[in-house]
Amino acid sequence: MSARFAELDWKPTPMGDISLRRRRDPVTGDAVYEVKLGDEYLMSSLFTAGEIALARLGLAALPDTGLDVAVGGLGLGCTARAVLDDTRVRSLIVVDTLGEVIDWHERGLVPLGPGLVGDPRCRLVHGDFFAGVGEGGALDPADPHRRFHAVLLDIDHSPRQVLHPRHQALYGPAGMRALAGRLRPGGVFALWSNDPPDDGFSAVLADVFAESEAHVVPFDNPLQGGTATNTVYVARTEPATPCPAPDAAGAADRPAAGGP
Repeated sequence: MSARFAELDWKPTPMGDISLRRRRDPVTGDAVYEVKLGDEYLMSSLFTAGEIALARLGLAALPDTGLDVAVGGLGLGCTARAVLDDTRVRSLIVVDTLGEVIDWHERGLVPLGPGLVGDPRCRLVHGDFFAGVGEGGALDPADPHRRFHAVLLDIDHSPRQVLHPRHQALYGPAGMRALAGRLRPGGVFALWSNDPPDDGFSAVLADVFAESEAHVVPFDNPLQGGTATNTVYVARTEPATPCPAPDAAGAADRPAAGGP
């Protein structure tokens, strides 16, 4: 890469102007990819620890193989890539409301795009994640009643700092109950947040889910010369109740088939 800075794409969207930029790090010389929505930075390839931890912490709670996973928010593809790096994953759908972001991956404008698009387990879906969770919605348009082993969400800055006011309802009790309804028994919901752990949101998770925990994820911040943190919330639904084993003593007392 010869140019110190390049705007790879810019588009107006209903949420504001979105742009993909690439610059050269003056210290390392590495390419840094950044996404802006209006004047606000959404993400940078300098800071991916939280997005990767979202996938790893969310899937770590699942013992099964053949996992079906849904991710809300595509961005630079770090969470999706980390999901696919887990060999237990059978299928992944990534839902993003901005077709422009999906287009970046399909055109190979971001480094992880070709690997995601070329993986037969992965499908990029242009849609509204929040509407998909709501009543009458679907995270997978091809199977409206589909449930997942894990739903991982990285769209808003935090449960309180949302990109659009209509997102706020998801983080309340009714919204979390609706999301839990998209999970299989014992399934996991995990959420990335740029803010420290929020006691109010943790209380909502504890009320709706069988188990929940907030993980603080530290990472180096070269721009500020120190350590920064993200939060990853992980919540799990009640596992399926196993069928009781036959009572051997009781079975002995019952008459055999054909008996009196």
